[in-house]
Amino acid sequence: MRSPITIYIAALVTYALAISKNNGTTPLYKDSSAPVEDRVTDLLSRMTIEDKAAQLLQGDLRNWIDIADGTLNQTGLEWSMHIRAGSFYVGVAIPWKMLSDGIKVGQDYLVQNTTLGIPAWVQSEGIHGFLISNATIFNSPIAQACSFNPSLVEKMAKVIAQEARALGVNQIFGPLADLARELRFGRVEETFGEDGYLTGELAHAYVKGLQSGNVSAMVKHFAAFASPEQGINCAPVHGGERELRTTYLPPFKRAIIDAGAFSIMSAYHSYDGVPAVADKHILTDILREDWDYKYFVMSDAGATDRLCKDFKMCRSDPIDSEAIVKFALPAGNDVEMGGGSFNFEKIPEMIDSGKLPIDIVNQAVSRQLRAKFEAGLFENPFTGVSEEDQADYINTPEVIELARQLDAESIVLLENHDDILPLRKEANIAVIGPMAHSYMNYGDYVPYRSQYRGVTPLNGIKAASTGKVTYAKGCERWSSDQSGFDEAVAAAEGADVAVVVVGTWTRDQDELWEGLNATTGEHVDISSLNLVGAMPHLVKAIIDTGKPTIVVFSSGKPITEPWISDAASALVQQFYPSEQGGHALADVLFGDVNPSGKLSVSFPYDIGTTPIYYDYLNSARAYPDPGKVYANGSMKFGHNYVLQSPLPLYEFGYGKSYGTFTYSNVKLSQSAVSSTDTITVSVEITNESTRDGAEVVQLYVQDMVASVVVPNKQLRGFSKVLVPAGATKAVNIDISIADLGLWDVSMEYVVEPGEFTVHVGSSSKDIRGNATFIVVD
Repeated sequence: MRSPITIYIAALVTYALAISKNNGTTPLYKDSSAPVEDRVTDLLSRMTIEDKAAQLLQGDLRNWIDIADGTLNQTGLEWSMHIRAGSFYVGVAIPWKMLSDGIKVGQDYLVQNTTLGIPAWVQSEGIHGFLISNATIFNSPIAQACSFNPSLVEKMAKVIAQEARALGVNQIFGPLADLARELRFGRVEETFGEDGYLTGELAHAYVKGLQSGNVSAMVKHFAAFASPEQGINCAPVHGGERELRTTYLPPFKRAIIDAGAFSIMSAYHSYDGVPAVADKHILTDILREDWDYKYFVMSDAGATDRLCKDFKMCRSDPIDSEAIVKFALPAGNDVEMGGGSFNFEKIPEMIDSGKLPIDIVNQAVSRQLRAKFEAGLFENPFTGVSEEDQADYINTPEVIELARQLDAESIVLLENHDDILPLRKEANIAVIGPMAHSYMNYGDYVPYRSQYRGVTPLNGIKAASTGKVTYAKGCERWSSDQSGFDEAVAAAEGADVAVVVVGTWTRDQDELWEGLNATTGEHVDISSLNLVGAMPHLVKAIIDTGKPTIVVFSSGKPITEPWISDAASALVQQFYPSEQGGHALADVLFGDVNPSGKLSVSFPYDIGTTPIYYDYLNSARAYPDPGKVYANGSMKFGHNYVLQSPLPLYEFGYGKSYGTFTYSNVKLSQSAVSSTDTITVSVEITNESTRDGAEVVQLYVQDMVASVVVPNKQLRGFSKVLVPAGATKAVNIDISIADLGLWDVSMEYVVEPGEFTVHVGSSSKDIRGNATFIVVD
């Protein structure tokens, strides 16, 4: 192991050589006032091919830090920073100090002990909280989207940046701009829902919030990843160019181009037969040429290996690393993440042998360097604060309150028969169900054993209640054993009301990959959206007591138990919660918060009726003739479907309130417009209840006559407005006419002349008013 003195002397020598090369002046690339392009050109000219290749590979903190005790492996450090110096992954569950110290060692070595001193991206996860023990855990993105509140998502992202930066992390793998249009897919919970416009607005807010805190966003998974065949993780996605451009790409463009994201993660799948890591059309023709994106694309973990191992495009035993480089790098996948064979280590050898043009490597390295200069890494390579100050930045009281607020605004009231909710605080309540207590039912991408930290539904209800609260688990979430039902039934019978919490579950970031049971999460895909094991029977047993029963779905995706919608006294959807989830749920159940969440994803009656997204193409679901199987077993036969409905049980944008909102005076600022105009849609919202409440005003646009088949309607604006009891608020929402175009038969984007109808309402189905305008030539 080299001594600190030896390292210090080496740093001085490196610095002296740099000065000598520049005749006593600071190198241009180190001049923060110089134009970024000039800095890129200057630095690139000084780099060896080994330097360049190292920028295109990801290292790992565990290469030089033993995470069991924090011991430094100097040999591993030097090797990693020579071979895999562009970035390093640090998403491991270790103490704050060990993480921060390990990051500082890595960055200090790069800056002080390498010839050019190029700092690295320090990368971790953070789709709903910085992935480190005891940092703030927010609710999962599928839940965040139900808030329809981009400003809160932006605030959350600023917190994630603050907490990450305090320990030295400068890049987060998020947000997702994928769409939840295949509900069997395990990663529905990681998305912002089924709709491209809502997803784009929230992903945009996330990127802006994160990067305002000087932490780079990496938008993922580019592109069209989340609709795999059979819902199976990494399976092929089938679709054409028009669907790609109409449906899947707009939220990515909003997050990447409009928000200015410094990096993108490509995906595991193939689209229309072309693997995402080697899709020149998407990565270059569209991203770089059409969108003019200047920064870098990185593969997902082990994704490049799939070209040989899964897609069978090259030899896999031994793996043909050169073929992988030739497929991925020229296509526009600039950087290779770890988790595979580190195929990009072949780059120097391929350059020397003439198998790879240096221009392709220079282009990829330039994109990487450009992002680092723009993000200020050279001026501030290590951002960590002192150990004694870390608690001032991570999981502070203000941040915890934000988690509670976002969670409460994300809860969706699905049913409220006879206005059973809100509950009286003095009521005696039985809290029942495997998701009600003993662990936190978080979504995936949380640190190891996080599930034992946080406010459970039982905790939250007890804290808010002034009555008697009893608890019975009833059953395990993974079991069909009903031996706990008697205790649960007795608890319900002894209470005024029962709250039953059931749903799906996933695992923390360690357990998820250890083979433990789960029903959602990465690589955990399903063939049914029903409750599993004893859970549906537990719900029925409690309802059958005759006591008012509030059912809470705690889940990462829709649950298909339509009988509960009718049989329960009330039904509440809380997608995977934050660490304040129990308090947020209690806030809504007791009426301290008037529910304002709206579904970010539609609920089918049954998985066999999917896909169920609202923005289906014209001609779909045109003649519904549903059948039905009744509770007593009798049947009503229909045609589509014979014994089920092709329509959603709960549509996108749906959600009840404890109040009643009426809509009136829908108006447009113009009735005849050009393709470059912006029009304003105005509507008045009246709260006719005695309780203050927030309403999400949703604006859908329908192209009445089009030259190709287009979606029946699309969300084009929304506004969450707080309306005091008895008051009326005017709401104005702008629509850019340029956004209403289509991809015509020649695959040209055009805004066609003709009639468009604006539908204003409380959901994609519950339309309260409309108005029409005409686009003229």
